[in-house]
Amino acid sequence: MPAMMDQRELESRVKALNKSVAANEPPESAIKLLDSLKNDAAPTEEMLRATRAGIIVGKLRSNPNKEIARAASELVIKWKKLVEQEKNSKLQKTKGSPAPAPASSPAAPAPTSLKKTFTGDPEKRKYDTDGVDIKRTDSNVRNQCIGLMYNGLAYRSTEAGSDVIAKAVAVEHAIFVAYKGETADYKKKIRSLFSNLKTKSNKELGPRVMSGDISPDRFAVMTDEELKSEDQRKKDIELEKENMKKAQVPMAEKSISDSLECGRCKKKKVSYTQAQTRSADEPMTTFCECMNCGHRWKFS
Repeated sequence: MPAMMDQRELESRVKALNKSVAANEPPESAIKLLDSLKNDAAPTEEMLRATRAGIIVGKLRSNPNKEIARAASELVIKWKKLVEQEKNSKLQKTKGSPAPAPASSPAAPAPTSLKKTFTGDPEKRKYDTDGVDIKRTDSNVRNQCIGLMYNGLAYRSTEAGSDVIAKAVAVEHAIFVAYKGETADYKKKIRSLFSNLKTKSNKELGPRVMSGDISPDRFAVMTDEELKSEDQRKKDIELEKENMKKAQVPMAEKSISDSLECGRCKKKKVSYTQAQTRSADEPMTTFCECMNCGHRWKFS
């Protein structure tokens, strides 16, 4: 039995299919390509996203030619089952029990030996020097964002370029959906995730995304705090404790405010001091004491 087609071959046939339909070629040509995809392709969810195969074939279900529409519908059903099997398999592995064998197992994918791992300097990797095509959508903005994600995920990684671009496409797609298109928040999130991937003290973030430990959907909405490494969190906690100790040292002089109001006696005779109790990019903490009733509180 011939080996299943890889991502590059899948992309090539889907492009040929799209071109055939757009050029109004005889329906037999499109049907033949759809049948070859049904028989020879067993793509993963990331492959479908990276090649846009799912979108292109899905649109053909409403094609005026009934045979093309039927073949496209059958192919979509098959791919959906494969994706569900893939998700169930990952879920079983997460729970620590073996994944059940699918009713009709597709042929084994191409051997991993065919995938070329990166052998250069992993700290200098970029999509252009890796020879990777980032044009995966009809939008130049999105393609550039995919390129930025590729550069972030490839940093310090020796994963094959085909795997990195597939993951970069999946991550960008998840951010695009989460932030409702090419919005300012979408662009800001892309830059934020890229910055975190390039942080030298956060070496485990990229590998966790590439391995699937952090899914693209989860990665797309993680907060700055969640993106930090365990070491950085520990350092922040220690810094806050140290600054809290320093902040408790009595001050020779305190500022008096006539705008701050005591929550207990409601008098506006409050002394206050300020200290940086958290990391430098966080707001300062204000320590207050009512000069009338002695009530103390803090806020930041």
